[in-house]
Amino acid sequence: MLRLNSVSSRIRILVFAAFLITISYTFTSIFSSERSSLSSSSSSNSNSNSLGNIVSNAVKNNQPFGKSGVDNVVSDTSLTNSNEYQRENATFVTLCRNSDLWQMMNAIKRIEDRFNRKFKYDWVFLNNEEFSDQFKRLTSSLISGTAKYGVISSDHWSYPDFIDQEKAKKSRQEMEKKGIIYAGLESYRHMCRFNSGFFYKHPLMLPYKYYWRVEPDINIFCDVDYDLFKYMRENNKTYGFTISIYEFRATIETLWSTTKEFLSKYPKFVAQNNLMNFISDDKGNEYNLCHFWSNFEIADMDFWRSEAYEKYFQYLDNSGGFFYERWGDAPVHSIAAALFLSKDKIHFFDDVGYNHGVYSMCPIDENLRMEKKCYCDPEQDFTFRGYSCGKRYYDVMNLKKPDNWEKYT
Repeated sequence: MLRLNSVSSRIRILVFAAFLITISYTFTSIFSSERSSLSSSSSSNSNSNSLGNIVSNAVKNNQPFGKSGVDNVVSDTSLTNSNEYQRENATFVTLCRNSDLWQMMNAIKRIEDRFNRKFKYDWVFLNNEEFSDQFKRLTSSLISGTAKYGVISSDHWSYPDFIDQEKAKKSRQEMEKKGIIYAGLESYRHMCRFNSGFFYKHPLMLPYKYYWRVEPDINIFCDVDYDLFKYMRENNKTYGFTISIYEFRATIETLWSTTKEFLSKYPKFVAQNNLMNFISDDKGNEYNLCHFWSNFEIADMDFWRSEAYEKYFQYLDNSGGFFYERWGDAPVHSIAAALFLSKDKIHFFDDVGYNHGVYSMCPIDENLRMEKKCYCDPEQDFTFRGYSCGKRYYDVMNLKKPDNWEKYT
């Protein structure tokens, strides 16, 4: 019995030794293959040294690369960490308050996960008061680029001398009685005026050419695996959007008549191949209320800094409509872009997937959603719905609509 047990023990030892040899051989093969991949690629382009390529080779060779390896590929930033990658002169910009901290954290994390951890662009935060240390500490901890925090000049967040504040107050009260959204808020009017004519003049924004505006608590549904700023420059685009919608007429009663007065004085600013047919059904006689939703916009600030836009904003500002009515920066930006830009400089980002409040843009094409790892419901896409101006944009731009788009109207 003792001898049998001894033989059995020897067998167990031999089996265990064979198992250890097998494991050792497997891991040696894996790491040899990885070293070989790195060595052979050193004479080619630098991107082939990325973790992603090593893992791809391992998968092709049926090597047992586990889930943790695949997870690591998601955060591979070898392209943008290399000295060869040139970022554009661009930044994110957010106008918010200290009380928006947690909604802002949500937005930053979504932007970083879907886009910015690959490209590491800066982020400028603006407020009409100092940001708290907590706001700076927590938001900057999530941002892969440089976070910058600025206070808005009181000149850009107050009533101009030419505004009759008593008249403005009565106007707010009358609009509030009518149930118009944000009608009674002074701060909302200061915000719209600032976003219309001053944000791009802030000292923190002056060094930059492009910006991507981000609001607290927005969502990005899809992977953005290309540099949107670089796309803008390389394709000669000036203004980009995701959602278009009709404005509330009661908030902009005299905006179009004031715009027409401006155009009669400065007809030279109207572009030849403009997008007038997007914002007017009758060649400019009336405004049809269509505008690009400015809570998501990617644009070239050289346009806002141009003579045409600066004169336009000053004309609107002097009329008092930001305070006597409730003009928003979205229709102001949209009208200017539609009139002063060639329409081929305006771009619809239909592959980002975006949500703000009750409205969403979700790619209708299932293949695109799969490719971009989108997690949105196309049934919630707003592009071709009744209150959207998306169909009009497609028609005016002569763009091919997605297959089965009628299903989502």
